[in-house]
Amino acid sequence: MTLQQNDLVDLVDRVIEVDGYKSKMGSDADIITVSFSTSTKESADDLASFLERGYTFVLDADATPGEQSDGTYKVFVEIERDKTSVDNIMELANGVENLTGLKNLRFRYYKDFKSKPLATDSLSEVLPLDPKDYDDIVQESNMNNYVNFFNKSYVNEVHMRNDTLTIKKLYADPVYFKVIDFGPTERTLNAIEESFNPWEFAEIIYLSKYIGDYNITKYGNKLTFENNDHTLVVERI
Repeated sequence: MTLQQNDLVDLVDRVIEVDGYKSKMGSDADIITVSFSTSTKESADDLASFLERGYTFVLDADATPGEQSDGTYKVFVEIERDKTSVDNIMELANGVENLTGLKNLRFRYYKDFKSKPLATDSLSEVLPLDPKDYDDIVQESNMNNYVNFFNKSYVNEVHMRNDTLTIKKLYADPVYFKVIDFGPTERTLNAIEESFNPWEFAEIIYLSKYIGDYNITKYGNKLTFENNDHTLVVERI
């Protein structure tokens, strides 16, 4: 199938992930993975084929054979990490925008909690273009990694789709959150304008039993989770 403009409308998520998954072609320091989430197996296969055939700088493009735990099908694209990487990712994004009708795509770097507008400047700020810089930048990003943040929890699955955080415990219904903020505890708590909510003990106890040993507090409708001097601010969905 040759894809045309708007053929994938409502089938591809707005947020793409950069360096969020390991490369199968070589070292992660040398190769960037760009992943897209789609709603169906067919759209994933079509998008993977389009990206692999349409761009000479794409080393490989594959779709996952089955549905992922977040309900999506993933398309993984691998490109070389070099000084042209930002422009190449933006070119990929432009092609996806034409196929999907989406505007203002966003990206998440290395499993960050918060996505950012996909633009040359914002991508250049976080994406290491030199393999020698990759390990240092990834190490700095480890606490901002939504999987690592819940490393002492009781849950079995943690994943992000667009800006929705889903946490799943074995034999229990998943819990969904909208991510509001994340960062060093002092800065993050000072940014909250709502007052401390002392009347939500039942919800705090429930989440403590569900998630684990985290300092959980509620301000208005916002919940905060603290771990290792970092705080996540969310709202239940």
